[in-house]
Amino acid sequence: MLVGVNGAALALVHGGASKPWLGGLLLAAIVATFLVERAIPYEPDWNRSHGDVGRDLLHFLVNETSNVLALLSLPFLSGWACLRDAWPHEWPFVLQVLLAVLVFDFGVTLTHWLSHRVPALWRLHVVHHSVKRFYGFNGLMKHPLHQALEMTVGVAPLLLVGLPSGVASALAALAFVQLLMQHSNADYTVGPMKYLLALNAGHRFHHLKWAGVGDVNFGFFTHLWDYLLGTWSYTPEKRFSSDDLGIAKEPDFPVGYWAQLREPFLQGSKET
Repeated sequence: MLVGVNGAALALVHGGASKPWLGGLLLAAIVATFLVERAIPYEPDWNRSHGDVGRDLLHFLVNETSNVLALLSLPFLSGWACLRDAWPHEWPFVLQVLLAVLVFDFGVTLTHWLSHRVPALWRLHVVHHSVKRFYGFNGLMKHPLHQALEMTVGVAPLLLVGLPSGVASALAALAFVQLLMQHSNADYTVGPMKYLLALNAGHRFHHLKWAGVGDVNFGFFTHLWDYLLGTWSYTPEKRFSSDDLGIAKEPDFPVGYWAQLREPFLQGSKET
């Protein structure tokens, strides 16, 4: 996934392949994720529906559709929002994508961190913390308003300096794969790279319901910003089950899709 799928996505975009080819690659990544989760599960029970498959599918369809629409609008947005074309067009394509990843990672990580400290943002973000199992399909289980906020903060600085549409397409593909891997139920390891890359081994700690509702490991692509924020945490011997996940202060948080979308506006602000 990290090398093969991401590498193929970069090759397709840089080679000028049509969007359906990229979509087909990402669809194959979803299938591969589910197959590997069943071949080497971290927690076998997480491969079983907890009454959440339909909800997660709706979150995925709504949020991924909004991502695609945003991607299609980037040529217009880039021309409208660009203050000065300071983008390093002369850099090799891979380095341009890496730069976009680091800037995007900072914006999303900062928004994520603030969402655990600003009550109004937390009421939107809490939807994501209601998960009771970790598997590839709940990476996009987010309130659409909170996802829109994260994407806006992540992409806006790039648009202001002239982000090319090709680099934006590559960034979107890498973000899609990252969400699959970050929430994967596959018991995989990347060795020492787990201290740098924000994958499932570290992200599970963010969903610990007993740890101040995940006040650690906010990184999206990397843990670089967690080290700067002082929010990195990892205990190798820790094993997780559904009892470790969720929202300690709201054990009865709604499970249904429409109820989750309404909940932030029905309850008053609550501290994390």
